[in-house]
Amino acid sequence: MPAAFTADRFSVAPMVDVTTRSFRLMARVLSKRAMLYTEMIAADAIVHGKQHLIEFSDIELPLTLQLGGNDPQKMAAAAKTGAQMGYSAVNINAGCPSDKVQQGAFGAVLMKDIPLLCDIFQEMQGAVSIPVTVKTRIGVDNDDSWEFTLNLVQSLVAAGVKHIILHARKAWLSGLSPKENRTIPPLDYARVYKLKQLFPQVFFTINGGISNLEQCKPQLQAVDGVMLGRALIDNPYLLAAVDRNIFGSSAPQRSRAECWADFIELAASLRAQGVALHHFARHLLGFFSGVRGARAYRRFLSEHMTALGADERVLAQAFTLIEHPNT
Repeated sequence: MPAAFTADRFSVAPMVDVTTRSFRLMARVLSKRAMLYTEMIAADAIVHGKQHLIEFSDIELPLTLQLGGNDPQKMAAAAKTGAQMGYSAVNINAGCPSDKVQQGAFGAVLMKDIPLLCDIFQEMQGAVSIPVTVKTRIGVDNDDSWEFTLNLVQSLVAAGVKHIILHARKAWLSGLSPKENRTIPPLDYARVYKLKQLFPQVFFTINGGISNLEQCKPQLQAVDGVMLGRALIDNPYLLAAVDRNIFGSSAPQRSRAECWADFIELAASLRAQGVALHHFARHLLGFFSGVRGARAYRRFLSEHMTALGADERVLAQAFTLIEHPNT
Protein backbone atom coordinates (compact mmCIF):
# COMPACT_ATOMS: atom_id res chain seq x y z
CA MET A 1 0.00 0.00 0.00
CA PRO A 2 1.47 3.40 -0.95
CA ALA A 3 2.46 5.28 2.22
CA ALA A 4 0.60 8.36 1.01
CA PHE A 5 -2.69 6.46 1.15
CA THR A 6 -2.26 4.42 4.35
CA ALA A 7 -5.01 6.31 6.17
CA ASP A 8 -7.36 5.74 3.24
CA ARG A 9 -7.74 2.09 4.18
CA PHE A 10 -10.81 3.41 6.01
CA SER A 11 -12.32 6.80 5.28
CA VAL A 12 -15.38 8.78 6.28
CA ALA A 13 -17.24 10.05 3.23
CA PRO A 14 -17.55 13.78 2.58
CA MET A 15 -21.17 14.73 3.37
CA VAL A 16 -22.72 18.16 2.97
CA ASP A 17 -23.93 19.62 6.29
CA VAL A 18 -22.45 16.62 8.09
CA THR A 19 -18.65 16.43 7.91
CA THR A 20 -18.19 19.85 9.50
CA ARG A 21 -15.43 20.68 11.96
CA SER A 22 -17.70 19.67 14.85
CA PHE A 23 -18.29 16.27 13.26
CA ARG A 24 -14.61 15.76 12.56
CA LEU A 25 -13.62 16.62 16.13
CA MET A 26 -16.22 14.13 17.34
CA ALA A 27 -14.82 11.53 14.94
CA ARG A 28 -11.29 12.02 16.24
CA VAL A 29 -12.39 11.10 19.75
CA LEU A 30 -13.35 7.74 18.28
CA SER A 31 -10.65 7.09 15.66
CA LYS A 32 -7.17 8.54 15.34
CA ARG A 33 -6.35 6.69 12.12
CA ALA A 34 -9.31 6.99 9.73
CA MET A 35 -9.11 9.47 6.87
CA LEU A 36 -11.64 12.24 7.38
CA TYR A 37 -13.04 14.54 4.69
CA THR A 38 -14.43 18.03 4.67
CA GLU A 39 -17.80 18.76 3.19
CA MET A 40 -17.58 19.53 -0.50
CA ILE A 41 -16.35 23.13 -0.74
CA ALA A 42 -16.78 25.14 -3.93
CA ALA A 43 -13.42 26.18 -5.36
CA ASP A 44 -14.92 29.56 -6.23
CA ALA A 45 -15.50 30.30 -2.55
CA ILE A 46 -11.85 29.66 -1.65
CA VAL A 47 -10.53 31.59 -4.63
CA HIS A 48 -12.68 34.54 -3.62
CA GLY A 49 -11.22 34.74 -0.14
CA LYS A 50 -13.41 32.49 2.00
CA GLN A 51 -10.55 30.46 3.41
CA HIS A 52 -12.34 30.37 6.76
CA LEU A 53 -14.56 27.68 5.24
CA ILE A 54 -11.64 25.23 5.22
CA GLU A 55 -9.95 26.06 8.51
CA PHE A 56 -9.16 23.06 10.68
CA SER A 57 -7.01 22.03 13.63
CA ASP A 58 -4.15 19.56 13.49
CA ILE A 59 -6.08 17.09 15.63
CA GLU A 60 -8.37 16.50 12.64
CA LEU A 61 -5.53 15.09 10.52
CA PRO A 62 -5.34 13.00 8.40
CA LEU A 63 -7.87 15.10 6.54
CA THR A 64 -8.80 15.46 2.87
CA LEU A 65 -10.23 18.64 1.40
CA GLN A 66 -12.97 17.88 -1.12
CA LEU A 67 -13.43 20.53 -3.80
CA GLY A 68 -16.19 21.14 -6.30
CA GLY A 69 -15.72 23.05 -9.51
CA ASN A 70 -15.18 22.81 -13.26
CA ASP A 71 -12.52 25.47 -13.89
CA PRO A 72 -9.06 23.86 -13.89
CA GLN A 73 -7.26 27.06 -12.84
CA LYS A 74 -9.65 27.83 -9.99
CA MET A 75 -9.55 24.25 -8.79
CA ALA A 76 -5.76 24.36 -8.86
CA ALA A 77 -5.70 27.64 -6.92
CA ALA A 78 -8.07 26.24 -4.29
CA ALA A 79 -6.00 23.05 -4.05
CA LYS A 80 -2.85 25.12 -3.50
CA THR A 81 -4.54 27.00 -0.68
CA GLY A 82 -5.56 23.70 0.91
CA ALA A 83 -2.04 22.30 0.60
CA GLN A 84 -0.56 25.43 2.18
CA MET A 85 -2.97 25.08 5.09
CA GLY A 86 -1.75 21.54 5.75
CA TYR A 87 -4.37 19.21 4.32
CA SER A 88 -3.30 15.60 3.76
CA ALA A 89 -4.85 15.41 0.27
CA VAL A 90 -7.28 17.18 -2.04
CA ASN A 91 -10.22 15.40 -3.65
CA ILE A 92 -12.21 16.24 -6.78
CA ASN A 93 -15.97 15.73 -6.46
CA ALA A 94 -17.00 14.03 -9.69
CA GLY A 95 -19.92 12.04 -8.36
CA CYS A 96 -22.48 14.22 -6.59
CA PRO A 97 -25.77 14.37 -8.54
CA SER A 98 -27.58 17.09 -6.54
CA ASP A 99 -29.43 19.80 -8.47
CA LYS A 100 -27.35 22.53 -6.84
CA VAL A 101 -24.11 20.88 -7.89
CA GLN A 102 -25.43 20.28 -11.40
CA GLN A 103 -26.26 23.98 -11.70
CA GLY A 104 -22.57 24.63 -11.04
CA ALA A 105 -21.70 22.12 -13.80
CA PHE A 106 -19.53 19.92 -11.59
CA GLY A 107 -19.97 16.82 -9.46
CA ALA A 108 -21.41 13.92 -11.46
CA VAL A 109 -21.73 16.19 -14.49
CA LEU A 110 -17.97 15.92 -14.91
CA MET A 111 -18.37 12.26 -15.91
CA LYS A 112 -19.97 13.57 -19.10
CA ASP A 113 -16.77 15.46 -19.95
CA ILE A 114 -13.93 13.12 -19.06
CA PRO A 115 -11.23 15.19 -20.84
CA LEU A 116 -12.21 18.21 -18.71
CA LEU A 117 -12.09 16.10 -15.55
CA CYS A 118 -8.59 14.95 -16.49
CA ASP A 119 -7.52 18.55 -17.20
CA ILE A 120 -8.80 19.60 -13.79
CA PHE A 121 -6.83 16.84 -12.12
CA GLN A 122 -3.60 17.66 -13.95
CA GLU A 123 -3.84 21.38 -13.17
CA MET A 124 -4.45 20.60 -9.51
CA GLN A 125 -1.74 17.97 -9.17
CA GLY A 126 0.68 20.27 -10.95
CA ALA A 127 0.01 22.94 -8.33
CA VAL A 128 0.51 20.83 -5.18
CA SER A 129 2.79 18.14 -3.82
CA ILE A 130 0.10 16.39 -1.77
CA PRO A 131 -2.07 13.74 -3.49
CA VAL A 132 -5.00 14.85 -5.62
CA THR A 133 -7.67 12.14 -5.73
CA VAL A 134 -10.96 11.68 -7.58
CA LYS A 135 -14.28 10.57 -6.11
CA THR A 136 -16.71 9.46 -8.78
CA ARG A 137 -19.23 6.77 -9.71
CA ILE A 138 -19.31 3.84 -12.11
CA GLY A 139 -21.63 5.66 -14.50
CA VAL A 140 -24.02 8.53 -15.11
CA ASP A 141 -27.49 8.40 -16.66
CA ASN A 142 -27.38 5.97 -19.59
CA ASP A 143 -23.58 6.03 -19.68
CA ASP A 144 -23.33 3.07 -17.35
CA SER A 145 -21.79 0.28 -19.37
CA TRP A 146 -18.59 -1.52 -18.45
CA GLU A 147 -16.96 0.17 -21.44
CA PHE A 148 -17.89 3.60 -20.09
CA THR A 149 -16.50 2.88 -16.63
CA LEU A 150 -13.33 1.40 -18.08
CA ASN A 151 -12.79 4.46 -20.28
CA LEU A 152 -13.36 6.76 -17.32
CA VAL A 153 -10.80 4.97 -15.17
CA GLN A 154 -8.31 4.47 -18.01
CA SER A 155 -8.47 8.19 -18.76
CA LEU A 156 -7.92 9.15 -15.12
CA VAL A 157 -5.02 6.75 -14.76
CA ALA A 158 -3.43 8.03 -17.98
CA ALA A 159 -3.75 11.57 -16.59
CA GLY A 160 -1.80 10.47 -13.52
CA VAL A 161 -4.48 9.76 -10.91
CA LYS A 162 -3.18 7.31 -8.31
CA HIS A 163 -6.20 7.11 -5.99
CA ILE A 164 -9.79 6.72 -7.19
CA ILE A 165 -12.79 6.54 -4.86
CA LEU A 166 -15.62 4.74 -6.66
CA HIS A 167 -19.21 4.77 -5.52
CA ALA A 168 -20.31 1.43 -6.94
CA ARG A 169 -23.56 2.85 -8.31
CA LYS A 170 -24.27 5.06 -11.27
CA ALA A 171 -25.84 8.50 -10.81
CA TRP A 172 -29.05 9.76 -12.36
CA LEU A 173 -28.89 13.50 -12.98
CA SER A 174 -32.67 13.82 -13.13
CA GLY A 175 -35.60 11.90 -11.70
CA LEU A 176 -33.92 10.89 -8.44
CA SER A 177 -33.12 12.89 -5.33
CA PRO A 178 -29.60 12.71 -3.85
CA LYS A 179 -30.97 10.32 -1.21
CA GLU A 180 -32.53 8.10 -3.88
CA ASN A 181 -29.27 8.19 -5.84
CA ARG A 182 -27.60 6.61 -2.81
CA THR A 183 -30.03 3.69 -2.71
CA ILE A 184 -31.96 3.06 -5.95
CA PRO A 185 -29.30 2.53 -8.67
CA PRO A 186 -28.06 -1.04 -8.14
CA LEU A 187 -24.67 -1.68 -6.62
CA ASP A 188 -22.02 -3.32 -8.79
CA TYR A 189 -19.10 -4.13 -6.52
CA ALA A 190 -17.78 -6.67 -9.04
CA ARG A 191 -17.10 -3.89 -11.51
CA VAL A 192 -14.88 -2.10 -8.98
CA TYR A 193 -13.06 -5.34 -8.15
CA LYS A 194 -12.38 -5.91 -11.85
CA LEU A 195 -10.93 -2.42 -12.19
CA LYS A 196 -8.58 -3.09 -9.30
CA GLN A 197 -7.38 -6.24 -11.05
CA LEU A 198 -6.80 -4.32 -14.28
CA PHE A 199 -5.01 -1.41 -12.57
CA PRO A 200 -3.16 -2.93 -9.61
CA GLN A 201 -0.93 0.14 -9.31
CA VAL A 202 -3.92 2.38 -8.50
CA PHE A 203 -5.32 2.71 -4.98
CA PHE A 204 -9.04 2.00 -5.20
CA THR A 205 -11.46 2.92 -2.43
CA ILE A 206 -14.95 1.45 -2.65
CA ASN A 207 -18.04 3.33 -1.48
CA GLY A 208 -21.76 2.60 -1.39
CA GLY A 209 -23.99 0.28 0.61
CA ILE A 210 -21.42 -0.59 3.29
CA SER A 211 -23.09 -0.28 6.69
CA ASN A 212 -20.75 -1.88 9.25
CA LEU A 213 -17.17 -2.97 9.82
CA GLU A 214 -17.90 -6.64 9.18
CA GLN A 215 -18.84 -5.71 5.62
CA CYS A 216 -15.53 -3.88 5.26
CA LYS A 217 -13.41 -6.98 5.71
CA PRO A 218 -14.31 -8.80 2.47
CA GLN A 219 -14.13 -5.50 0.58
CA LEU A 220 -10.56 -4.99 1.76
CA GLN A 221 -9.60 -8.33 0.27
CA ALA A 222 -10.61 -7.05 -3.17
CA VAL A 223 -9.76 -3.33 -3.05
CA ASP A 224 -7.43 -1.06 -1.09
CA GLY A 225 -9.82 1.06 0.94
CA VAL A 226 -13.41 1.36 2.11
CA MET A 227 -15.45 4.51 2.65
CA LEU A 228 -18.49 4.74 4.92
CA GLY A 229 -20.92 7.63 5.05
CA ARG A 230 -24.53 7.47 6.21
CA ALA A 231 -23.89 4.46 8.43
CA LEU A 232 -21.73 6.72 10.60
CA ILE A 233 -24.56 9.22 10.96
CA ASP A 234 -26.87 6.46 12.18
CA ASN A 235 -24.25 5.05 14.54
CA PRO A 236 -21.06 7.10 14.95
CA TYR A 237 -19.79 4.70 17.61
CA LEU A 238 -18.84 2.37 14.73
CA LEU A 239 -15.76 4.56 14.39
CA ALA A 240 -14.50 3.48 17.81
CA ALA A 241 -13.65 0.02 16.44
CA VAL A 242 -11.89 1.23 13.28
CA ASP A 243 -8.35 1.69 14.62
CA ARG A 244 -8.28 -1.79 16.12
CA ASN A 245 -10.27 -3.73 13.51
CA ILE A 246 -9.10 -2.02 10.31
CA PHE A 247 -5.67 -0.60 11.14
CA GLY A 248 -4.54 -3.28 13.62
CA SER A 249 -4.01 -0.97 16.60
CA SER A 250 -3.21 -2.77 19.84
CA ALA A 251 -5.01 -0.16 21.94
CA PRO A 252 -8.26 -1.42 23.48
CA GLN A 253 -11.50 -0.08 22.08
CA ARG A 254 -12.91 2.69 24.24
CA SER A 255 -16.36 2.30 25.72
CA ARG A 256 -19.18 4.69 24.95
CA ALA A 257 -18.94 6.05 28.49
CA GLU A 258 -15.23 6.83 28.07
CA CYS A 259 -15.90 8.62 24.80
CA TRP A 260 -18.78 10.53 26.34
CA ALA A 261 -16.52 12.13 28.93
CA ASP A 262 -14.42 13.49 26.07
CA PHE A 263 -17.53 14.70 24.24
CA ILE A 264 -18.57 16.76 27.26
CA GLU A 265 -15.13 18.40 27.37
CA LEU A 266 -15.24 18.97 23.61
CA ALA A 267 -18.70 20.55 23.81
CA ALA A 268 -17.43 22.94 26.49
CA SER A 269 -14.40 23.84 24.37
CA LEU A 270 -16.53 24.48 21.30
CA ARG A 271 -18.99 26.58 23.29
CA ALA A 272 -16.09 28.72 24.49
CA GLN A 273 -15.27 29.29 20.80
CA GLY A 274 -18.82 30.43 20.11
CA VAL A 275 -20.14 27.16 18.64
CA ALA A 276 -23.72 26.48 19.75
CA LEU A 277 -24.27 23.08 21.36
CA HIS A 278 -26.62 21.76 18.67
CA HIS A 279 -23.97 22.13 15.96
CA PHE A 280 -21.99 19.46 17.82
CA ALA A 281 -24.68 17.46 19.61
CA ARG A 282 -26.65 16.71 16.45
CA HIS A 283 -23.83 14.39 15.41
CA LEU A 284 -24.36 12.37 18.61
CA LEU A 285 -28.05 11.53 18.16
CA GLY A 286 -27.22 7.99 17.00
CA PHE A 287 -24.30 7.42 19.34
CA PHE A 288 -26.17 4.97 21.58
CA SER A 289 -27.87 3.13 18.73
CA GLY A 290 -28.97 -0.30 19.92
CA VAL A 291 -28.43 0.47 23.61
CA ARG A 292 -31.36 0.42 26.05
CA GLY A 293 -32.52 3.95 26.72
CA ALA A 294 -31.43 5.26 23.32
CA ARG A 295 -34.91 6.43 22.31
CA ALA A 296 -35.38 8.51 25.47
CA TYR A 297 -31.84 9.82 25.07
CA ARG A 298 -32.46 10.94 21.48
CA ARG A 299 -35.73 12.59 22.42
CA PHE A 300 -34.16 14.49 25.30
CA LEU A 301 -31.16 15.59 23.27
CA SER A 302 -33.30 16.68 20.32
CA GLU A 303 -35.59 18.73 22.57
CA HIS A 304 -32.89 20.42 24.66
CA MET A 305 -29.78 20.90 22.50
CA THR A 306 -31.28 23.87 20.62
CA ALA A 307 -32.50 25.73 23.70
CA LEU A 308 -31.09 29.20 24.28
CA GLY A 309 -27.94 28.87 26.35
CA ALA A 310 -27.79 25.07 26.06
CA ASP A 311 -24.39 23.77 27.10
CA GLU A 312 -22.53 20.57 27.88
CA ARG A 313 -24.81 19.91 30.87
CA VAL A 314 -27.45 18.83 28.34
CA LEU A 315 -25.09 16.05 27.24
CA ALA A 316 -24.51 15.00 30.84
CA GLN A 317 -28.26 14.82 31.47
CA ALA A 318 -28.94 12.94 28.26
CA PHE A 319 -26.30 10.39 29.23
CA THR A 320 -28.19 9.49 32.42
CA LEU A 321 -31.03 8.08 30.29
CA ILE A 322 -28.80 5.34 28.93
CA GLU A 323 -29.12 2.17 30.98
CA HIS A 324 -25.85 0.45 30.03
CA PRO A 325 -23.48 3.17 28.78
CA ASN A 326 -20.38 0.98 28.89
CA THR A 327 -21.68 -1.37 26.20
